[in-house]
Amino acid sequence: MSRTAERPAQVGPAAVPAAEAPQVLPGLVAGRSPTIVVEHVSKWYGDVVAVSDVSFGVAPGVTALLGPNGAGKSTMLKMLAGLLAASSGSVRIHGRPARGEPGTYRRLGLVPEQEQLYPFLTGREFVRLNAVLQKLPDPDGATDRAITLVEMTNAAGRKLGGYSKGMRQRVKVAAALVHDPDVLLMDEPLNGTDPVQRAGLIGLIRELGAAGKTVLVSSHVLVEVERFAENILVIVNGKLAAAGDYRAIRDKMDQHDHAIRIRADDPRRLAAALIAEPSTRAIRFDGAGRLVAETNDVRAFSRAVPAVARREGIRLLEVQAVDESLTSVFAYLVGR
Repeated sequence: MSRTAERPAQVGPAAVPAAEAPQVLPGLVAGRSPTIVVEHVSKWYGDVVAVSDVSFGVAPGVTALLGPNGAGKSTMLKMLAGLLAASSGSVRIHGRPARGEPGTYRRLGLVPEQEQLYPFLTGREFVRLNAVLQKLPDPDGATDRAITLVEMTNAAGRKLGGYSKGMRQRVKVAAALVHDPDVLLMDEPLNGTDPVQRAGLIGLIRELGAAGKTVLVSSHVLVEVERFAENILVIVNGKLAAAGDYRAIRDKMDQHDHAIRIRADDPRRLAAALIAEPSTRAIRFDGAGRLVAETNDVRAFSRAVPAVARREGIRLLEVQAVDESLTSVFAYLVGR
């Protein structure tokens, strides 16, 4: 596999290819100072290239690291957190190397995708352990503040082994925030959360960005990103495919076919009604009895679905983008 990256897609004013404007890193608006600087970073394991010659900058606020599963997002976040060394290139946070610098680690908070929890500890004990490891002068006070931020006060005395996936996600966020870092790295933090938990975490992410912290959140779900990030970095096959304003890049993506999975109480009647909509390209049924609609105008189709369901007296139970369609859209961005 080649280790030469393709140029990021130029979408919107912030998506500036490095070759044309070397003074502005992809992902940054001209004039903004980056907290995180990644320059020509690659990571490979033998002949397998996980990240290939990626450069970007991240300024204070919320930035999404977007890409299909297996794109290299987790590898990139581990290099930013100093858990992995880059095979080539440099990763700097506040002008200092991300790896091997205790001072840098103290300014970082990491919410990993992998579970690194002790089931015999309570939620409070786990968060307090992180406060003690950070040598905070008041670990109990810091623990209380972090647990309150993620709305886990009522469950803080329970053992982690009895937590749901969504509760574990929130206690990991609390542990990452306990020392009040100014850089927060979050790897798929919304996975496994229910709608209420998801809304709470999205609100917290927005608040942290508004407070001037640098928050980088990885996701493979476009509709999630729309709710918390204005700026995104798109990684496909280990390469930076696009960087810049979310809305400009989303407009570019929406010009191409998407697949939407729909679950309803009368799917066949809904399918018959939707096929007449101009934004519907095709409709099929999957093995679970849900219908999968293909559309080349996501916004028009998203407006049509509830309108048609209401007109026909059909109850919608689920409307969700199909991940495989996102993969094809991401592939388009790198010209494959």
